[in-house]
Amino acid sequence: MIVLRVIVNALIMAAEFAAVAAVAWVGWQYPYAFAAATGVIAFFLGIYLHYEHLKYEYPFYFEGNRPPFLSVLRLIALGDSIIAALVAALVALLTFSGTDDDRRFTVAVCFAVAVYAGTSLLRRLSISLGAKPARWGFFRVAVPLGLVFSTGVALAASLGYIKTTSLADIGRQLVFDLPTKPSVEHISDLLFNLKQYIDSVIAALLANLMPVEWAQVLSLVISVNVFTGFIVAIYALMIAEAVQWVERRVAF
Repeated sequence: MIVLRVIVNALIMAAEFAAVAAVAWVGWQYPYAFAAATGVIAFFLGIYLHYEHLKYEYPFYFEGNRPPFLSVLRLIALGDSIIAALVAALVALLTFSGTDDDRRFTVAVCFAVAVYAGTSLLRRLSISLGAKPARWGFFRVAVPLGLVFSTGVALAASLGYIKTTSLADIGRQLVFDLPTKPSVEHISDLLFNLKQYIDSVIAALLANLMPVEWAQVLSLVISVNVFTGFIVAIYALMIAEAVQWVERRVAF
């Protein structure tokens, strides 16, 4: 029985790794489909979770334990879900699209690491505290996972896997490399380079106010890359929920 349990746990872990790798691979190879799927998933998750969240919050703000107008809460949840879907799709597209395949592959690796960190965190919270992965994933872990992704991108840039551009490089890209009618890939490359340059400028400015190590850490916290944590959290919660469902079905 113990041997069988070890084998099953190993298979579940392998499936978890495979799911994380598959998500990152789809984002790398099919950025448009990935962005569309991310938006759809965020929309349907948002409709359910935002509505449940609003019902729970209602007694905190108003008298009475049950909202008298549930349809109003549904409309609010719908609006929040539409915004979440649009933001998720846009962030996913800007994260994975582009013409630099090497940079996109490196970003996909950082994304996979962040998603796996998210699934591990959600599973640990579920086992230790009885937390619900979907609710924690959607509302509570986006920022921490965004920091994981931001740290991964910064580490990759420091190791030379992602080129850190200067203002002159961005100007050259605008003048000479950008077509008259730029595609989404060209715009994504430009925005990514601009984002990396802004992050480096922020780190340099903060270094004048505090020790360099603290400036680097703080620049990671306020980096635009942190926004990617929302889509990281979406896929992390889905995988964590799937793993938890399988574990319940095969529990010994």
